[in-house]
Amino acid sequence: MKDTDTGAERNLLEVRGLTKIFGSLRACDAVDLTIAKGEIHALLGENGAGKSTLVKMLFGTLEPAAGEILWDGEPVRIASPGEARALGIGMVFQHFSLFEALTAAENIALSLDSDTPISTIAAKAKALSYSYGLPLDPYSLVGDLSVGERQRIEIIRCLLQQPELIILDEPTSVLTPQEADKLFETLERLRGEGKSILYISHRLEEVKRLCDRATVLRHGKVVGHCDPRKETAASLARMMVGSDVHAVVRDPAEGLASAEPLLEVTKLNRKPATPFSIPLRDISVSVRAGEVIGIAGVAGNGQGEFFEAISGEVTQDEADTVRIRGNGVGRLGISGRRMQGAAFVPEERLGHGAAPAMRLSENLLLSRHKTDGKVFLGVANILRFPAVASAAKRINEIMDVRKSAPDPAASALSGGNLQKFIIGRELDRRPAVVVVNQPTWGVDAGAAARIRQSLIELARSGSAVLVISQDLDELFEISDAIAVMHNGELSDPIPIAEATRERLGLLMGGAEPGHQAHEPLEAAR
Repeated sequence: MKDTDTGAERNLLEVRGLTKIFGSLRACDAVDLTIAKGEIHALLGENGAGKSTLVKMLFGTLEPAAGEILWDGEPVRIASPGEARALGIGMVFQHFSLFEALTAAENIALSLDSDTPISTIAAKAKALSYSYGLPLDPYSLVGDLSVGERQRIEIIRCLLQQPELIILDEPTSVLTPQEADKLFETLERLRGEGKSILYISHRLEEVKRLCDRATVLRHGKVVGHCDPRKETAASLARMMVGSDVHAVVRDPAEGLASAEPLLEVTKLNRKPATPFSIPLRDISVSVRAGEVIGIAGVAGNGQGEFFEAISGEVTQDEADTVRIRGNGVGRLGISGRRMQGAAFVPEERLGHGAAPAMRLSENLLLSRHKTDGKVFLGVANILRFPAVASAAKRINEIMDVRKSAPDPAASALSGGNLQKFIIGRELDRRPAVVVVNQPTWGVDAGAAARIRQSLIELARSGSAVLVISQDLDELFEISDAIAVMHNGELSDPIPIAEATRERLGLLMGGAEPGHQAHEPLEAAR
């Protein structure tokens, strides 16, 4: 598709034939890209398409093998983030780089190449934050701030460097709908001031709303340019994936009112494990056979602590605090709860969901040796490797895990493909209960649809599925009811027919703290 004329003066950034090679993999293959002054330009692509590699070359953390970068019409070499910032390029990463024990101003000072007094930095940060509608207390400890407030620090830190080009990587993944709207207003104001923005997101509706142009990568190559405002989310996804992305189908759940609860959490309390942990207060929730319950909330409101408590990473004093298939498991660890028919998928893929240096088959064995001992371990606990390899192959085929070797190390997979493997590893057991934390965070449209459909199908086959997610679109797509976690408390589940983005957004922001009085779930259905 042809580029759209934005009417901007001239190109601020031009990339010609930019290439980066890792071994036999051409992560970026002769990429061409132009960003005009005063435009918001989307960079789209599947997981592993080359987006991260490209922006790392633009920000000086990777050196290209070939090609050139032109800044304001002049060839430049960007050898470090310091050189990128000096040139006028700023970046806000998806995963924040903030020290929780320091104040906002102290964190900002660490990124500035000057000896400016903290008081001066604090005053400038506060003035700038208020002028852009992102109010910030520069003397607040980062550990005491919400994730949305932490992102404000990252953005203000970037803006204080007075960049001409701002690179944003999945900026709304940790925001409430109201916070995202405020961010969009800020970005539109920056565009009006002549700033350029390179915007990376898997949320295609916000790309359509915000961006002037888009460049689409697939397998390291540019496959198209377009005006996203003239496209549909489906057509953008088709450009990214190379084929149609099938819509997720959620058939109505039948007979839920009489279905037995397979996962029950009753008055779960947990003291904070660290100075920056969130205490859990009287959390109760029940998930029945055939049901998907979604847990919404801005990151950092206790979701991680909640997952640890349900999965058995942290046990409870009373066995009946957590019940699986009617059995009190509160005192059991992860393996004990798995033996009761539960499966768990944590938020962090590498290091938590999978051991990075171990092969996929070894990771499979590591997580299922207790539940699948009769299949994977023979007489005298001798490993039946063909059985393990067969199971790993089956999972890879069902979940369309794309890899460069038959049985690579977990760290060799892209984030989205590793997530597909981890989800598939758990669903392959056909567990009675599944608890998933952030099932598709940072996963491309095609992989996300596959994962979401798998969770729905598992529930409709008679399992209970609990999904913790910061993506409201995802929760509306797969859930039968949605509860909201805020500051360590959980609201009552709201039936999906009664849930709205505005209502959930208010709960996520704490406007209606505590348990809300909703119609009983059984009656509502």
